[in-house]
Amino acid sequence: MIIGVPKEIKNNENRVGLTPAGVAELRKHGHTLLVQSTAGEGSGFTDEEYQTAGATLLPTIADVYEQAEMIIKVKEPIAEEYPLIKEKQLLFTYFHFASGEELTHAMIARKAICLAYETVELSNRALPLLIPMSEVAGRMAPQEGAKYLEKPLKGRGILLGGVPGVKPAHVLVLGAGIVGTQAAKVAAGLGAQVTVMDINLNRLRELDDFMPKNVVTQYSNEYNIREAIKTADLIVGAVLIPGAKAPHLITRDMLKTMRPGTVVVDVAVDQGGCIETCHPTTHENPTFIIDDVVHYCVANMPGAVPYTSTLALTNATLPYAVKLANQGWQEACRRDEALRLGLNVVHGEVVYKGVADAWGLPLANVETVLEPAAV
Repeated sequence: MIIGVPKEIKNNENRVGLTPAGVAELRKHGHTLLVQSTAGEGSGFTDEEYQTAGATLLPTIADVYEQAEMIIKVKEPIAEEYPLIKEKQLLFTYFHFASGEELTHAMIARKAICLAYETVELSNRALPLLIPMSEVAGRMAPQEGAKYLEKPLKGRGILLGGVPGVKPAHVLVLGAGIVGTQAAKVAAGLGAQVTVMDINLNRLRELDDFMPKNVVTQYSNEYNIREAIKTADLIVGAVLIPGAKAPHLITRDMLKTMRPGTVVVDVAVDQGGCIETCHPTTHENPTFIIDDVVHYCVANMPGAVPYTSTLALTNATLPYAVKLANQGWQEACRRDEALRLGLNVVHGEVVYKGVADAWGLPLANVETVLEPAAV
């Protein structure tokens, strides 16, 4: 198979879809790798390293899309990439269709095969291709929140861990999944007083067993959230419904009950956000203020630490990329239920329920697109 790795062109996105080690592994299986020149520079990988691993370098993003049968990326295509995508071309990347109506309709129109990292799902409900970036974003959330709590950045002017004789900050984490757990661990490690909320009591019991004593758990409901946000200094939104829009746990009217300078970091923003007033921001302009509450809503947080993120992502995606390249996407998805769940849009039809529901689109049966061709 001919596999293309274009350079990411989203604002301040420095990750790359495949490391030189990933190129070498796919070359070992006999595939052709086309990498756009300088695609890996932001992550610390040189053109020479890709060439040594067996890739052919191409000068432009258009060249990569034109020649490749499968595209391996990090972030969803943006508008200027839409015309480059070919019918029946396989795109293997993060899409987050449920928060992008324009993107959804564009991919339907291009009639490509869109296999989304974020909905590849194992039988135990784990999301193996979302986990590494969730770990990165979760660990970054308290780090970014602590920065924007500083007074010059319009925060409350409170040190996350406090000092002897002065109480630490109160961090509220909404969601006890991968993001929430990592955020709580880092915030606790910095000395904050942390409350983690979730509706899954079994998960809260698990956290209660291994988290340090400055982390407490609480059942999530509207009343408890309304009470907790009144005293929270930093709120981390870490709610995920795979492939669907995140629910709004904090609504616009709740902001007025928060103290001026409170910081919210909505890690769920790429799924629509769990804080109603959030909208996607960039690393270039990461925050905005509503009702004196600082909103940090960068949709590609791990892009700020691209070396770590790219290595972690390739570790997770490479085994699936090898399957897709070796077997072809149809056969690979027939054999692997997790990969099959990654199919979102195929040949102009939506085949993932969360995406269809988000935009009121008809849902096609994924099995029909996996039917073997008539002999």
